[in-house]
Amino acid sequence: MTTDNDISIALYRSKAAGYDASAEFTMPLRRRTIALLQLQPGQTVLDVGAGTGLSYALLCAGVGDTGRVLAFEQSPDMFALAQQRVQREGWANVWHVNASAETMQLPALADAVLFNYTHDICRSPAAVANILRQVKPGARVAMAGIKYFPWWTGPLNLLAWLKNRPYNARAADLWEPWSLVAAQCKDFRWNSTQWGMGYIASATLKGPPR
Repeated sequence: MTTDNDISIALYRSKAAGYDASAEFTMPLRRRTIALLQLQPGQTVLDVGAGTGLSYALLCAGVGDTGRVLAFEQSPDMFALAQQRVQREGWANVWHVNASAETMQLPALADAVLFNYTHDICRSPAAVANILRQVKPGARVAMAGIKYFPWWTGPLNLLAWLKNRPYNARAADLWEPWSLVAAQCKDFRWNSTQWGMGYIASATLKGPPR
């Protein structure tokens, strides 16, 4: 049986080599999203579905030499490029692993967590549960991704679906792509980006049930 993860790995096999160039357009949005984490020196931050490690430099700058960047990526092709980036830059405080969101195990609890264009992960209850159980209560959460335009725009949402389809198994699940994460947070706030076809969000992870 082919799973969503199998589909995602296959999709990124053909995109890994050109991914950094294609992501250049959204780098300003990536910077804005990471800024919402309000990182401090000495903290531990988790990069969900880290891809080729494009966020590593910004996250390392946020936590400083005394902090840690933890990350995982399930695509072997994308992860190989992330490994090359870490080796090239000599980041001793980056820990990352080639594993799925549903199975990865972190070496430490995170103080902050970044979901940057990780749509399939955000739509998987098992993935979200496994990630957030390894993040400290009260942690900062920041998200960015694609969403549908408002329902009344009608045919415009075909554009959002077409934009999402080459990258995600759950390409049509775009009405509230943040909902599973938001349900575990307080003070969740989001704003539209990219003329309504994208979003950026921030929140604080809830504490354990009383």
